Amino acid sequence: MPPLFTRARSDQMEEQRTPTGSQETRRVSRFSHAWRALRHRNFRLYFTGQSISLVGNWITRIATSWLVYRLTGSAFLLGVVGFAGQIPTFLLAPFAGVIVERMDRRRLLVCTQVLAGVQSLMLAALTLAKIITIHEILALSVLQGLINAFDMPGRQSFLVRMVTPEGGKPNKEDLGNAIALNSSIVNLARLAGPAIAGIIIAAVGEGWCFLIDGASYIAVVASLLMMNVSRSVTEKPTSSMLEQMREGWSYVTGFKPIRTILTLFALISLMGMPFMVLMPIFAAQVLHGGPNTLGFLTGASGVGALISAISLAMRKSVRGLTTMIQVSAFCFGAGLILFGLSHHLALSLILMLLTGFGMMQGLAASNTVIQTLVPEDKRGRVMSYYTMAFVGMAPFGSLLAGALAHHFGAPHTVMMTGSACILGALWFTTQLPSVRRVIRPIYIEMGIIPGEGQTEEAAEHTLSGS
Repeated sequence: MPPLFTRARSDQMEEQRTPTGSQETRRVSRFSHAWRALRHRNFRLYFTGQSISLVGNWITRIATSWLVYRLTGSAFLLGVVGFAGQIPTFLLAPFAGVIVERMDRRRLLVCTQVLAGVQSLMLAALTLAKIITIHEILALSVLQGLINAFDMPGRQSFLVRMVTPEGGKPNKEDLGNAIALNSSIVNLARLAGPAIAGIIIAAVGEGWCFLIDGASYIAVVASLLMMNVSRSVTEKPTSSMLEQMREGWSYVTGFKPIRTILTLFALISLMGMPFMVLMPIFAAQVLHGGPNTLGFLTGASGVGALISAISLAMRKSVRGLTTMIQVSAFCFGAGLILFGLSHHLALSLILMLLTGFGMMQGLAASNTVIQTLVPEDKRGRVMSYYTMAFVGMAPFGSLLAGALAHHFGAPHTVMMTGSACILGALWFTTQLPSVRRVIRPIYIEMGIIPGEGQTEEAAEHTLSGS
C-alpha cells in the first residue's frame, strides 16, 4: 500500500485509540481529516487510477489546442473545436442524468472510459499518419463530448458510492473530502500534464501525446473493475424518462440554493472558463513563446487550483462554503482581468495561479454544497444539471471567446469575460442571505451545524455518527 494511504489509515487508528475530547485527538484528527476519504478501499482504487488517467487527459487537451492552432492559425477555430467537444454535454446532460439513475454506475463508467480510450487512440493514429485535418479533429471532439455527457454525471454521482461502507449509510463529510481529493488529483494532473505535453510536442509531435492518453485509460478501467461495489438497488421507474427529466428540472429550479449556485456557475462557465481555449494565442502572440510557454501557463493555473483543492480537503465541514463560492467568483474574475493586461511571462504565471485558485475553489465548493443537499433519488439528475451548468455552457463560451478574440484580440476578450464574472459574483452576494436561510435548517437536521440548545461538539458527534 502506498505511504500516503498507510499514513491515512495509521492516523485513523491512532485517533481511535486516543481518548475522545483530548488535545492529542484534535491534533491527529486535524491532520488525518485531509485524507479521510482514503480510508475507503474503493476510493483509494479510484484515486490511483484517475491520477494516471487524468495526466493523459491534460496532455491531450494541450496537444489538441496546439495541433488546431498549428494547422489553422485561427483563434475562431480554436473556439469551434471547443464548442464541438462540449455541445453534446449541453444537449444530452438532462437525458444522461435519468440514464445514470437507471443504470449500474460502475458499469456505465467502465463503458465510457473504454470508449474515451478508443477515441484518443483514433486521434493518435490519424495524427501519427500525418493525415489528420480540422474535420477529423472536429468529429472526434464531438465523439468525446458524447462520451462526457454520460461520464461526468455518472462519475460525480458515483463518488458517494465509493465512500459508503458496505451495508452502511453515506458519510456526507467523507463525500466532501472525496470531492476535494478528486479536485486535487485533477489539478495535480493539470500541473504535470501540460508540462509533459509541451516537452513531448516539442520533441516528437502531438500524435504521441494522444497515444499516451489512450494507454492511460487502462489504469482507470482496471481500478473500476477491482472495486467491491454492491449493485445499487433501484426501484423500477414507474414514470417515463420525460417525466423524470421534468421532475429533476422542477427540483433544480424550485430549490433556491441549488438554483442560485448553478445559475452563477452557468454564467462563469459561459464567460470565464473558455479562457483556456485562448491560451495558445497568449503563449504565441502576447508572450512570444511556444508549446513550452503554453504548458507553463496551464501548469500555473493548475498550481493555483491544486492549492485550492488542498485547502478544501483540510476543511472539516461544509459550513462556510457558500461564502467561498462568492469569494472565488470575485477572485476568478479579477485574475482574468489582470491577466489580460499582462505582457510579461512571470506576471502572467502569477495571475494564472490566482485564476486557477478562484476557478477550482468555486467549482469544488459548489459541488460539495450541492451533493450535501441533494437527496439520493435525485442525485444523478441534479449532477447532470451541474454538468450542464459547468461544462454544457462552455461550448457557447468557447465559440463566444473565439469570435471576440478574432475581432478584439485575446487580451481584451479575457478582460471583458472577467468583468462578467465579477458582475455574477455581485449578483450572488445579493442572493446569499436568502440561500443561507434555506440551507440552515437542512444543516441543523443533518447535524452539520448545532440546533437550538446543541453545542458544536454535539453537532460534530451527530455528524460522525458517534
